[in-house]
Amino acid sequence: MSMRALAKGLTAAVAAGTAALGLTAPAAHAAAPAPHTAGPVAYVAMGDSYSAGSGILPLDPSASPLCARSTANYPHVLAAATGAQLTDVTCGGAQTKDYAGSQYPGVAPQLDALGAGTGLVTMTIGGNDSNTFIDAILACGTAGIATAGLGHPCQSLYGDSFDTTVDTVTYPAVKAALQAVRAKAPGARVAVLGYPWILPATADPTCFAKMPIASGDVPYLRDLQTHLNAAVARAARETGSAYVDLSGVSEGHDACAAADTRWIEPVLFGTNFVPVHPNARGEAAMARQTASVLHLG
Repeated sequence: MSMRALAKGLTAAVAAGTAALGLTAPAAHAAAPAPHTAGPVAYVAMGDSYSAGSGILPLDPSASPLCARSTANYPHVLAAATGAQLTDVTCGGAQTKDYAGSQYPGVAPQLDALGAGTGLVTMTIGGNDSNTFIDAILACGTAGIATAGLGHPCQSLYGDSFDTTVDTVTYPAVKAALQAVRAKAPGARVAVLGYPWILPATADPTCFAKMPIASGDVPYLRDLQTHLNAAVARAARETGSAYVDLSGVSEGHDACAAADTRWIEPVLFGTNFVPVHPNARGEAAMARQTASVLHLG
């Protein structure tokens, strides 16, 4: 799997002690401690297309074209506002396995960007593992077209199989990935974002042309996304990481919302070259919510 104009100022806080010189002046007065100014926080952005901003121009020239990374993604918005020193290794299509392994030729494992000096790590991850969510969107879209938007053909075909995969495959993989991040960057604040709403809670008849999901499958897919986000939140909690919940703030900004309101672009008639992903407005909102949860501003 895997939006952009930050309206709030953000502040990166890095604690730095001042070191006393330990010298004595000729008049027996202790020399004043020499203050040391903290440098910018070392911020590493990891994760999949929702963090990479895949589908939004302009593309990041430092990234592999296969990653479709945008310079308007939420990590760039955060870094620009805070003065953080950003290392962006986000990549469209990333799975948890791409933290320890190379996703594409010439693309280093994402964990390689971390170190003892890393102060902040953010990510979205898990949506691509086992292709669960993408498979669900494609399957339900195909089924919805076949029934002209009526009924719940996707739910009838797949039942709870997607939820089962999230519980048995995605959740442990996300937890292991977060543990690996914390081991590589033990001093960092680690935050994993949930995925903003793709669909509304109930079917919008006017949306079928943009998102061809049968009316009964809209709540089915919404429940699947709820389940996925809950699994990510659980993994965050169990690894001492922060979870950035986007469910409240993204309500009403799904792919069925008006073009000037939505944070997610639809399958058809959208503006992104990668559909069903955040637009610049959505990425900016993800940055704001991350700043709020982490008390960066």
